[in-house]
Amino acid sequence: VQLQASGGGEVQAGGSLRLACRASRDIFDSTVVGWYRQPPGKQRELVATLTQGDSTNYLNSVKGRFTISRSRTKDTVYLQMNNLQPEDTAVYYCNVGRYSDLVKGDDAIHYWGKGTQVTVSS
Repeated sequence: VQLQASGGGEVQAGGSLRLACRASRDIFDSTVVGWYRQPPGKQRELVATLTQGDSTNYLNSVKGRFTISRSRTKDTVYLQMNNLQPEDTAVYYCNVGRYSDLVKGDDAIHYWGKGTQVTVSS
């Protein structure tokens, strides 16, 4: 599965970014999609998930600020990030799979595409 994450950049605290994860519609229709992040020197963590039925889940620290959604063409999954804070600084990745595997992260998922860097300055 080839996933391409993009949209990162540098913003000041309080700013917004929209990340995009692109793959074929068939892939996103058949699996759960997850956005992850890996802050400098820390482990990768699951930030948000989107199921085939459009149910969502979020890391507590991003609830109310981040929104995961899919495009109308269903070949792109977005992560809209508002009111960004310095602690959101990380490399962000997307991946797909069963929900139980996405929750386990690196313990269950062994292929990670290239992430996109998000840097938030205070």
